[in-house]
Amino acid sequence: MGTKTSDLLAAAAPRTVAVVRAISDDQLDLPTPCVEYTVRELLNHIYQVVVNFQTMAARQAVDWSEKPDYLDDGWRERFAAEAERLVEAWADPAAEEGVSPGMGLPQRTVGAMALVDLTVHGWDLARATGQPYDAEPAAMDTLHGFMDAMGETGQKMGAFGAPVDAPPDATPLDRLLARMGRHPGWSPPA
Repeated sequence: MGTKTSDLLAAAAPRTVAVVRAISDDQLDLPTPCVEYTVRELLNHIYQVVVNFQTMAARQAVDWSEKPDYLDDGWRERFAAEAERLVEAWADPAAEEGVSPGMGLPQRTVGAMALVDLTVHGWDLARATGQPYDAEPAAMDTLHGFMDAMGETGQKMGAFGAPVDAPPDATPLDRLLARMGRHPGWSPPA
């Protein structure tokens, strides 16, 4: 039996894995909506997220200062395998209990952070590489709840930009992106 976090990650991860698998080598230097990252840099970041959040599920501290390059032979399939391990790590009911020693946040909040990264960076990569992306509908309440609790702190820490306006007919994902400072209509420069 899984946890709520693992269930949401299990639904969200394949969407991002599909985007990652479809990225071609000639797209690695393209810009992304996450302005500080190219596709290559964002892939390395999301790869690190997937690996580190497995450790964080076990309430162990991780070192975010190292910036490994994961994009060597077979990286697409290894990313898929690591995403599966992430889901498995959060399936342990103990993963959602207590407080993260490395972050000082409730473990459920830490799990929601992994879900945020998978979802939003999946969208970033899809936009940058011209792919469709549909977020997991069941995750939207959790993602917006995360922003309710952590959005202001995330902005102060530089993890999110200042919110932007979403169009009146915005989808739940578009509203989430706008809350994080992303322009939902972003497209690569011509």
